[in-house]
Parts: sequence; C-alpha cells; structure tokens
Amino acid sequence: MIDETPDACVQDARLWSDGRWTARVQKNEDDDGWAVAMTLQGEDEPALVGPWTMGRDKKNPKPLDVNAFNTLVKTASEVLRRHEQQLYAQLNKNVTVTVGGERVRVMLAIVPDEEGATATLSAQDALGEELARVPAPPTFRLTVDSALQWAQGGFERPR
Repeated sequence: MIDETPDACVQDARLWSDGRWTARVQKNEDDDGWAVAMTLQGEDEPALVGPWTMGRDKKNPKPLDVNAFNTLVKTASEVLRRHEQQLYAQLNKNVTVTVGGERVRVMLAIVPDEEGATATLSAQDALGEELARVPAPPTFRLTVDSALQWAQGGFERPR
C-alpha cells in the first residue's frame, strides 16, 4: 500500500512525491495514452497535466524516475509562476503622466475578495515620494487620461 499523506515521500512507478509536489501517472481519458498530473500539496486541482510516455511494451506508461520528476516539478512551478505574474498584472496597473511639468506615476492596486474587492489609487513623484493614496472603486479603469484627470483634479477620491 502507498502512503499518500501530504508529507510522505513516495517513489513509485506511477506516483512520485517529495512532500510538496505529487506526480501521478494516469490513464488519459481522451485517448489510449497516459497522462501525468502535477499537484502542489494542499491544492485540489493539478497545476500541470500533460501527456506521458508509453513504456517499452507500448501498453503501460513509462515509470516515473527522479529526473522525470524533477523536470515535472520545474515545469509545474513555472506554470504557477506565470499564472501568479498574470494575476498580479491584472490587479496592479500603473501609468506615468506629466502634470505641471512633473512626471507622476499613478498606480491602481486591486485586492480581490469574495465579499467585495477593494482598490487603492496612488501617485508618486519622479523620486518615488508618495503624493497621494485614496480608496478607489475596484471597477476604476486606469488609463493615461483617467490618471491625468485624477492628478489635475487634486488627487480626490474617484467615484
């Protein structure tokens, strides 16, 4: 019997875990081949699912090994990192505008929440000194025009 507790290190032909990541080789539901799913400890869904190589008998999957597992960990980690970067970029925007001959960097940071997202609009001068920080509606669209209007309007809370 295989111990599948989260902290267990498992090195089986179809299940490999280092206590943080788990690789599971399973029958591909879409065709006759095999797939491997990489799941991070504590997550319900795999971070990565991809095709897996057939073994020499052309019926069973190739067994997992340390090199394959390490490659899968690297790939799955990169997928998660890219996802985090994309989410950060969606929630954090900034533009630079010129107001009264001074360059001002305007930033919008949205904090998602199941009960209601919040957002903060802030401005910095060219030296990084904060000029303003106000709550904003999470639906606020930060563009060069909206940033310029906000700065020229005295950095008042947008509606």
